[in-house]
Amino acid sequence: MAWDPDADEPAVRTAECTLPASRVPLTDEQIGNARTIAQLGRDRGLPERAVVIALATAMQESSLRNLDYGDRDSLGLFQQRPSQGWGTPEQVQDPVYAAGIFYDRLLRVPGWETMRVTDAAQRVQRSAFGELYEQHAEMAVELSVALGAGASPCG
Repeated sequence: MAWDPDADEPAVRTAECTLPASRVPLTDEQIGNARTIAQLGRDRGLPERAVVIALATAMQESSLRNLDYGDRDSLGLFQQRPSQGWGTPEQVQDPVYAAGIFYDRLLRVPGWETMRVTDAAQRVQRSAFGELYEQHAEMAVELSVALGAGASPCG
């Protein structure tokens, strides 16, 4: 949110940039969270496929925003539920912790490397709407490549 002191209501923050190929608009917050997710995967020596799955998942779950609310007790970038053993509310709202536990659980899924994005993400997340992760696959590949090249994701 950005505050306009002359307005009665807070203004919605607009996108800082738009990914060139997928045309997905991103704010600085979203880009920062994507960088954290991608960097942690790379620091762990994970294949690019893991980063793509994580980015698509976080985009579906929170639009790459670190939410302090969600369905039931879901919180954070991945909408992880403390009541389901993902960690404390504070932990799942820490982007590094949240991405780390997502990667930990992804690596336990047999064959995740060759699954569709939506199938791998669903095996980790167990969402009521598991097919929806796939809609972010193209954006996740584009964002992962841009972040891996050290470039600005939006050109």
